[in-house]
Amino acid sequence: MKKGSFLATAIIVLSSWSLAYAQDAEEIIRQMDLNMRGEESIQEMEMTIVRPTWDRTIAMKSWSKGQDYSMILITEPAKERGQAFLKRDKEMWNWLPSIDRMIKIPPSMMMQSWMGSDFTNDDLVRESSIVKDFTHHLEGEETIRGHEAYRIRLDPKPDAAVVWGKILIWVGKEDLLELKAEFYDEDGYLVNTMQLSDIREMGGRKLPTHWEMIPADEEGKKTVLQLISADFTVDIEESFFSQQNLKRLR
Repeated sequence: MKKGSFLATAIIVLSSWSLAYAQDAEEIIRQMDLNMRGEESIQEMEMTIVRPTWDRTIAMKSWSKGQDYSMILITEPAKERGQAFLKRDKEMWNWLPSIDRMIKIPPSMMMQSWMGSDFTNDDLVRESSIVKDFTHHLEGEETIRGHEAYRIRLDPKPDAAVVWGKILIWVGKEDLLELKAEFYDEDGYLVNTMQLSDIREMGGRKLPTHWEMIPADEEGKKTVLQLISADFTVDIEESFFSQQNLKRLR
């Protein structure tokens, strides 16, 4: 075989391997995302915001349909009960019953803290898509808390409206569930680490029920999200996710 032919063949083979790995990584993330959120669901959660000198807990109920529709209702504490959030496609609103006002949350605020926690507005309603807005690269395999896992790097697509420079996600090989994620800024510095644990069967499927979002370089701070209940057998109409219904949630 001529040298040029050999090099051309090697390039084609390497390119094919790279494409295969990229496709495998994207499919792993796609299946993980579906396993974590389901097509339609109703969930109850408690969020505890932990700070060096205090902590507080928020109880909430959420409804979701695919990637485009979600709604969250605050049920406790009494001071914030009835406050609600709605996402339809790429738009998000916040209903504040205490002042009888509906506020539209602009895209520039999607990375702002949600209810004073270490989760962002985007984390809770998933405006950006880890499937559609990123390219995926299978970097290797590791063991996370006794679970064999794929380590996948997500790089934002050039036209995607995301702020992360990259995300690293560890996906359990057995159930394709998210076990850990690291979020980096555009300069490559670690911003947050999310740990997911306590995998249980809930709503007819296995899920990590304990999430911890831990900011880097901020000792003593974290936010814990505990899944209380989940139902993935519901059938929710798109019309449910409306501003009018947001005001009526109980």
